[in-house]
Amino acid sequence: MYKSYLKIAWRNLLKNKVYSFINVGGLAVGMAVTTLIALWVYDELAYDQYHQNYSRIAQVMQHQTINGEIGTQEANPAQMAEEIRSLYGNDFTYVLQASWNYNHTLTYGNAMFLKPGSYFEPEVTEMLTLKMIHGTRGGLKDMNSILLSESVAATYFGTDDPIGKMMRIDNEVDVKVTGVYEDLPHNTTFSEMKFILPWSLYLNQNKWVREMSDPWGSNYTRTFAQIAEHADIEQLSAKIRDVKINKVSEAEKRYKAVVFLHPMRKWHLYSDFKDGVNAGGRIDNVWLFGTIGCFVLILACINFMNLSTARSEKRAKEVGIRKTIGSIRRQLIAQFFSESVLIAALAFLLSVGLVLLIIPYFNSVADKEITLPWNDLRFWLTGIGFSLVTGMIAGCYPALFLSSFQPVKALKGTFHVGAHASLPRKVLVVLQFTISTTLIIGTIVVYKQIHHAQNRPIGYSKDGLISIGVSDEVHRHFEAVRSELINAGAIVEMAEAGSPTTDVWNTNGGFDWEGKDPGLGVDFPNNAVSYDYGKTIGWQLAEGRDFSRDHASDSSAFILNESAVKFIGLKDPIGKIIRWEGQPYTVIGVVKDLLVQSPYAPVMPSLWHLSPRQENVFLLRINPTANVHDALTTIEQLFRKTNPASPFEATFIDAEYARKFGNEKRIGELSTFFATLAVFISCLGLFGLASFVAEQRTKEIGIRKVLGASVANLWRMLSQDFVVLVMISSVMAIPIAYYLVDRWLQQYEYRTEPSWWVFMLSVLGAVVITLLTVSYQAIRASLMNPVKSLRTE
Repeated sequence: MYKSYLKIAWRNLLKNKVYSFINVGGLAVGMAVTTLIALWVYDELAYDQYHQNYSRIAQVMQHQTINGEIGTQEANPAQMAEEIRSLYGNDFTYVLQASWNYNHTLTYGNAMFLKPGSYFEPEVTEMLTLKMIHGTRGGLKDMNSILLSESVAATYFGTDDPIGKMMRIDNEVDVKVTGVYEDLPHNTTFSEMKFILPWSLYLNQNKWVREMSDPWGSNYTRTFAQIAEHADIEQLSAKIRDVKINKVSEAEKRYKAVVFLHPMRKWHLYSDFKDGVNAGGRIDNVWLFGTIGCFVLILACINFMNLSTARSEKRAKEVGIRKTIGSIRRQLIAQFFSESVLIAALAFLLSVGLVLLIIPYFNSVADKEITLPWNDLRFWLTGIGFSLVTGMIAGCYPALFLSSFQPVKALKGTFHVGAHASLPRKVLVVLQFTISTTLIIGTIVVYKQIHHAQNRPIGYSKDGLISIGVSDEVHRHFEAVRSELINAGAIVEMAEAGSPTTDVWNTNGGFDWEGKDPGLGVDFPNNAVSYDYGKTIGWQLAEGRDFSRDHASDSSAFILNESAVKFIGLKDPIGKIIRWEGQPYTVIGVVKDLLVQSPYAPVMPSLWHLSPRQENVFLLRINPTANVHDALTTIEQLFRKTNPASPFEATFIDAEYARKFGNEKRIGELSTFFATLAVFISCLGLFGLASFVAEQRTKEIGIRKVLGASVANLWRMLSQDFVVLVMISSVMAIPIAYYLVDRWLQQYEYRTEPSWWVFMLSVLGAVVITLLTVSYQAIRASLMNPVKSLRTE
């Protein structure tokens, strides 16, 4: 019986090629989009699950009340792990201290590259369950050892065995390769950790860590833990909350530090905190795109329902004959479900091909490394189940509707669907374009928010500004290098700084001023810079002056930004005294706010002071009259000549600043992609319905033409019904879209507003798209010879 059903279904597909193409093509596109989104969602939900101890790993973090607000940070004092181990060791399998993942110079022979890596306590290999290719997980017990990722080992040693080979780190210390581990996948927090060094080596290289007068007063390392099998992470988090505040000085107690455990399962998706409470994160994007995927599939199913019910009159006699010869309604329902499942199966096969074509572009936009899991039985079972469910959903209404026809009326030809039969189709069209218009509005708002933030004043000139990591040799010959580059015409100015202009690498407390609340804990970005820093970055003075070599007292001077002046409450800031760790500093200048961190957040109160020592980055302003390539070549040659032991790597500040919009741009590009496909699917269904309506009204069109109707009149008659439906859908989409985009914008403190023109433009776009879609069929029908139309049976 089912074999007969499938044969009939196949013949119907071949007989009605246009409708079959629309049905199969629309479902295939919908399934392809849903498959891509499902793979993306799975990749997001599976983040960090590469590690076998995933459910027991946590990061030790802390809430602190800074500048009157509760902030959350990953940084801890270097003593945190040891203190937790000593107090609560039985509740943890491991508690490990680690550095941040930074670029370091790795040298082996003539091979010298910058690679990102971390210092960790030796048990990290067990905690993260690294898969060792060479050596063992115990390779970090020796202080002068190093573990390399597989890709880094191949870069330096090719196919040779790297175990026992000596490498040099930052041109300072030699280490022995004691192990090679499998590269961590893209969807892990530690994916960019390309090598691991022992924590004991970090302490040995940085003696200032051991010699600090107040070791609990600075936060500059990370702490990770693996919870013991018998322990509960929530209870343990509450137990360690006072670990830090019990160790800090009375002055540090103002920050009200609360230590807690943030489980690995939340690192990626629940990374945002507000006022000391977890406020979500990327999980919002998972819900957003998951919902879009469901809606796109619904759009494709609507096409199938609409076209099946629209052609119901053509199948009325078939249903009548089947019922007359004994078919019961259940059998007819089974037949129509068989047809829809066949279409869904064909669409699924086509969708797999579409996914293969689209996935490289999708990965580049989404910053993923997703592949189709060909060898995973779960994928195919899910795909088959997905096709069956989709086929059942898409075919449910046509099956129930067509099987309900009365055989006598159908065979006599007195069966007519009537005006009310088109109502469900109109409702579905309205639903389709409500979804599509909502997606269009959302996409425009995303780009409007990006544009709004990109146009925000940043307080300095990023064009032609580059940063280069500081090295000892160049620092010692700073003035000579600066003069030579200026004389060569490559740059116009050069300076040293503790942080680049696109990030904050250091913040400090210990500031006091007249009228300050004694109980207020403050922590300001405090950038140490050299002379000519202001000229180099092009900051804008609002009051006072810049640092100057003509003023020896500037070694004890501050320049503040406008946010700092406002926060401190200085009415006439120039000449005022601010004490830092008890030492007086005179305010000599105020600059307009520099946008250093998130372009969506308020600017932090910040200070700048002259540096008495080597800092972290060089900042160079390329000569605007010079060729950029030639200028970079000149800079590179001089840096390599001055410091041949370090690789040269320059970062353009404008490119670095542009990366701050990466997440929003990805959302915008993915939204555009999905919205375009949603509109395409909707238009595909609209095209099919327009074709059906034109065919249904062939004789009416012929009569109207004979009576003198123009092509324009006929086009308007055939198009106006669809335009009305789209206008209704737009009226429904506007409040829904406004609610959704307004809720999305609430996550940004610096945000745009949903302007009226966004909604009007989206509605106009939907109407134009509708007219373009139906006009072909409308004009084609209007141009038919009326004699031929009237003869049509």
